[in-house]
Amino acid sequence: MNPLKTFLTTLNSKRSMTKKMNLDTIYDIKINAINGKPIELSKFKEKHILFVNVASKCGFTSQYKDLQELHDIYQDKLQVIGLPCNQFGSQEPGNPETIASFCEVNYGVSFLITEKIDVKGKNQHPIYTWLTQEINNEKKDSSVKWNFQKYLINPTGKLVDYYLSTTNPLSSKIIKHLK
Repeated sequence: MNPLKTFLTTLNSKRSMTKKMNLDTIYDIKINAINGKPIELSKFKEKHILFVNVASKCGFTSQYKDLQELHDIYQDKLQVIGLPCNQFGSQEPGNPETIASFCEVNYGVSFLITEKIDVKGKNQHPIYTWLTQEINNEKKDSSVKWNFQKYLINPTGKLVDYYLSTTNPLSSKIIKHLK
């Protein structure tokens, strides 16, 4: 196959996987907390939301500490939501009880932790379909590269930007939006 045809086939394949979600805002997406109870994202309107795919056995796991500090400092303006994911190096193998206990015991996490989800692939959770596709978030396309990638939503439910795992939660890149 020639290179141009390969490129066009790949582009068309990506486009066929990308489609506009049938919802008005990110607040309409359903997800459960780690304890199985539904989270009403709409109760965070008027606040920023920082979505972070998290894992207990990752080189970036220590960012839980900084995510908790960010949550403590800006809790009147920001909701941090950790979304456990086992898609990168099988670094989140635990069940809900194990994950919740790990976060609380090791890092004093009091921000929201959701049920374990997929952030990419055919079983991608709708939150990540919205976060990673420009057709839905109206800002940009992205892909989740590793654990602890962060997506910041503004108080009106619009994507501000995303930050790779190497961006510390207390980075000025994130905090400047919260002041």
